[in-house]
Amino acid sequence: MTRFLALLALCAGMIWASAARAQDLSGLARVDPSQSALSDARGGAVDLRLTLSQGVPWRVFMLDAPRRLVIDFREVDWTGLDTAAFDQSAVVSDLRAGRYRPGWTRMVALLEQPLLLQTAEMRTDAQSGGAVLSLRLAPGSEADFAAAVGAPRDPRWDLPPPAQLAEPRPRRDGVIRVVLDPGHGGVDSGAERGAINEKTLMLTFARELEDALRRAGGFEVIQTRTGDYFVSLDRRIAIAHDAQADIFLSLHADALAEGGAHGATVYVLSKEASDEASAALAERHDRDDLLSGIDLSAADDQVTGILLDLARQETQPRTEHLARALIEGMGQGGGPMNRRPLRRAAFSVLKAADIPSVLVEIGFLSSPRDLKNLQDPEWRARMAEGIRLGLQLWAREDAARRPLVRN
Repeated sequence: MTRFLALLALCAGMIWASAARAQDLSGLARVDPSQSALSDARGGAVDLRLTLSQGVPWRVFMLDAPRRLVIDFREVDWTGLDTAAFDQSAVVSDLRAGRYRPGWTRMVALLEQPLLLQTAEMRTDAQSGGAVLSLRLAPGSEADFAAAVGAPRDPRWDLPPPAQLAEPRPRRDGVIRVVLDPGHGGVDSGAERGAINEKTLMLTFARELEDALRRAGGFEVIQTRTGDYFVSLDRRIAIAHDAQADIFLSLHADALAEGGAHGATVYVLSKEASDEASAALAERHDRDDLLSGIDLSAADDQVTGILLDLARQETQPRTEHLARALIEGMGQGGGPMNRRPLRRAAFSVLKAADIPSVLVEIGFLSSPRDLKNLQDPEWRARMAEGIRLGLQLWAREDAARRPLVRN
């Protein structure tokens, strides 16, 4: 463990000063796919070679459950890197690269067996400024891997711990505060069909929906992300809490490998999924968060879980009403709706106990009809209007039911 941490500190530190000077000369470092490779070596080792247009600060570490290698960079332009073609290793079952948060990018490799970081260095050409990152991973035991894992804490790389808000966010009478959550982002592309990916579609739709709500009046809108960068599931919930949101609306357009799912679907939180497809989607969302390099080793204690369950007893009926109002509004907007539009699953992003929260599958990229609709601006505008109608319907009915809620 000590040797690993020492190597990690050396890797992150030895390039910092020289790379910072190189970055001042031009914008993002660009990856050269033709001079880069991820491949198996003798003895079960794995070699990674990444050629960049300039040196950048970087760090590397391992995480477990599932096993994965994480490499952070002071922003790299991954344009042209096809991760599926780039990954030629039998040991690496999934490889992702993309924006992690503003100013930082991340590469994550899912490992089929325990590997240990044997060597790691970035060599920078003094004249051209170009750089080559070289890593070698060697087979190790489960015990050695467990001793080496852990996300390091470094103020140069990591955001500071969230601070308590000094004052409540000012609120206007009669205004509904909605947090829109465009799914995925950055290193996590979500579902993909050819050149179309879920993260880009949902960011576009979230912006269009925000415009529709603002034009209608009576809404204040906050988005969990406003660009192509990664936001963890926990952080999305924290944004809603910090905003003191009235509604949390997570937007998705997933793909199902099996079955012919199509049409808009609204999900509410439940420990028991309403069907196998819903359970698979919820599991995939949590897995995407893990594969993006998030360390989820900490868990809620039993007392916290009980308190959250008590809070949800009051929030759940309001959430059910919200889901049904959205289904009605989207149906009036033209849909099409799924034949079973209201479903339940254990989506982590819906676990804000005190905020009515739903996940809306606008459509499924695995459905040719939905894929065509999702790329049509006029169809998206009708769907945005349908969601607006649903939110307004819910707001009126919720206000009428408010005197019946126990204090």
